[in-house]
This record gives sequence, structure tokens and C-alpha cells, in this order.
Amino acid sequence: MTESAFGHVLTYPGLRAPEVFTREGLGWVPWIQPIPEDELTEEHLVALVDKNRAKMPYFRLLVRDPEALRARTATDNDIFYNTDSGLPRADRELSAVGASRSNGCIFCASVHSRFAVQQSGRAEDVDRVLADGVDSAQDARWEAILEASVALTDTPVALSQAHLDALRAAGLDDLEIADTLHGAAFFNWANRLMLSLGEPELPAAR
Repeated sequence: MTESAFGHVLTYPGLRAPEVFTREGLGWVPWIQPIPEDELTEEHLVALVDKNRAKMPYFRLLVRDPEALRARTATDNDIFYNTDSGLPRADRELSAVGASRSNGCIFCASVHSRFAVQQSGRAEDVDRVLADGVDSAQDARWEAILEASVALTDTPVALSQAHLDALRAAGLDDLEIADTLHGAAFFNWANRLMLSLGEPELPAAR
């Protein structure tokens, strides 16, 4: 680990960082020490919601503020798993992929691209987003979702009436449009938080 003249951690020499966007499962290395797993309290475990997250450095770092993490997790779960109505899960994941690919979060793009493929079966389409960018060739529905998600990720005022009109023309109703924007807005924030706290790493060679 190297430090600047001000003592701020910069990076880890020798880290096997991914050089391209990928659907491969990645690790993540924090720049700030997370709480060791054996020091997590019951309050921490409740805030993690899913106790399997105790194995993940990112969530052991965020759980230093238990109340904030609980609120973050509730929001995350509602956006992606509350699919009784509104946008199908695959399209919600695509919205997150668009945000992550646009703002450069390789780790989150890998996670949500895997979910997008799992939910849609459209591996070639998702891989084009990862390889060619958010303006890669897609059908009208996915193009509209990606364009709106990327505009919102760039800056909220970039989202225009034209984006909303394109979403409606592609068949999305108001609730589905809201789900698209919630997914992009959440991951616009979540990506930038993750990007400021650590970096992704490739899994150990087998």
C-alpha cells in the first residue's frame, strides 16, 4: 500500500486490477480499514441485513455507520427486488449497468451485468454495453433505458423530456419509468461512493 505526502492511501502496488469492463466476478479492496469480521456486534449484523455480507469488506466498511447502511440496503432491495409491479428485474439491472458503465465503476458493472444476463438471457446485448459503451446498438426499449440512465448519471439536468418520451415510445408506463430512474439515480450515488473508498481486483488465478 502506498501513501501520499499527506498520508492518504492511494493504491495497492501489485493489485491485479481489471483493465476492462467484465461480467467476471471481482473482488474489492478498501482504502480504509473495515471492521474485522470477528469484531462485528449484534447492531452491525442487524444493519448488514444479510449476514453473508459480513464476509465482504465493502459492507464491513459501510457498517461503521449502521443506521445509514440499513437505510441504504432497504433502498437497494426495494429498487431491485420489489417487482410485483413496475419495471421487470432485467430492465432494472440494465439501468444500473448503464449508470455503472457510464461513471466507470467496473465492480458494480460486473455485478449488475451478471444479473441483467441472468434475468434477460441477453448476454450478447449486455456484453456490448460492457465492451462498446452505453451507446452500443440495442433494441428501442434497452436503448431508451440506457440513454435515460446515462443522462441522469451525467447530471440530473441532462435528463430531458426527450428521454421520457423515448421511454414511453418504447412501451414503458409511468411506474416503469420511475423504476428506471430510481435504479440509475441510486447507482449513480452508490458507484461514486464505492469508487471513493477502494478499487476492484481480479480473482486469484486458479
